[in-house]
Amino acid sequence: MAETIPPDRNRSAGKHRGGKSGKVADFRYKRPPQPDARAPGGREARRPVRPAKAGPRTRPDLADIGAIRAPAGGEAYAALDLGTNNCRLLIARPSGRDFTVIDAFSRVVKLGEGLATSGRLSEAAMDRTLSALTICADKLQRRNVRLARSVATEACRRAENGPEFIERVRQETGIALDIISAEEEARLAVLGCHILLEAGEGPAVIFDIGGGSTELVLVESDAANRVPRIIDWQSVPWGVVSLTDTVGRAEDSEAARIARFARMREMVAESFAPFAGRVAGAARHPDIRLLGTSGTVTTLASLYLELPSYDRKAVDGLIVPAQEMRGISARLSVMTPYERATLPCIGQDRADLVVAGCAILEAILDLWPARRLGVADRGIREGILRSIMAAERQSERSLKALKSQRGGNVSGRPAR
Repeated sequence: MAETIPPDRNRSAGKHRGGKSGKVADFRYKRPPQPDARAPGGREARRPVRPAKAGPRTRPDLADIGAIRAPAGGEAYAALDLGTNNCRLLIARPSGRDFTVIDAFSRVVKLGEGLATSGRLSEAAMDRTLSALTICADKLQRRNVRLARSVATEACRRAENGPEFIERVRQETGIALDIISAEEEARLAVLGCHILLEAGEGPAVIFDIGGGSTELVLVESDAANRVPRIIDWQSVPWGVVSLTDTVGRAEDSEAARIARFARMREMVAESFAPFAGRVAGAARHPDIRLLGTSGTVTTLASLYLELPSYDRKAVDGLIVPAQEMRGISARLSVMTPYERATLPCIGQDRADLVVAGCAILEAILDLWPARRLGVADRGIREGILRSIMAAERQSERSLKALKSQRGGNVSGRPAR
């Protein structure tokens, strides 16, 4: 895959902080100092979620993992993705050129709730997120994680207090989050899920509908590389949370729900217009392909399969007729929130957000009218893990080459 993604010619959505740092920190996680167990009354004191007002917390020592070690079987790598709606962690060990997952965590934290109207992360949202990240920190400590990369995306890019929250996370949990650009987010999503693209020679679009933004990436197969070559991309500031908060939640009648859905589609289509114009020629190819990674596409795929509960093995890698996805989307858009909440695989957490995801998906199908849609329950985290492991393999090859050049002595002194 090309190391540099073509620049997005539409930067109207680009008031983002963060850049393509490519940073991979070597973290040996250790929790911050705990309160004295000998608390008044003889009961163990609990560590507060927020730092005490009297003064700053002592910075945790990230160079020492402490006495907790993972069972034999090799050191682990970790990827943490803090999005606008979800906090997700994946811990894995290398297995050949792939990896084996040994631990995972996912929680809906709604970090970006209210951000579209206030421009700031709320105290309640930050507290929810810190609670989830504390669990992640404990897992990273227990699993003997040698290399980890933790990233934050659209909510922290857009929020006025995003950098302050990142520092608070570091002080309270020891996790150093890297606010990545939309460009890096798109690259990692492609790296994480491209293997599920349908076979074919035509161009493909890979998309990621997030909580605060949506990334679209035009790729083409590259016989010389395992990863498809990126031709063009765009990120727009519409995800399931940001679009829902902007349009509002007025669903008191069927007419209101229809009008709300139409407004969502209109807003998203307008943002996609520059990208749609640039890929119009490629979209006329007879063998175009489409692959989506997000809670929206996995949820709709679950409804298509009529699953009683979510099953990743059944959904990840599924190919669904695009027209079927449009039909499910249309039905969801006119349901009441209560009706949506009672459906398997949606529930209360997704009931108020899935309609925005459907509007974004329909806009994507309009500009890239593929006959089928590939579904991926993988993305940024897997992309991070593959990046880390590839960098490690390259480092090992470089070290071996250096040793060979110096007769097995990397110090640079003549071998005796």
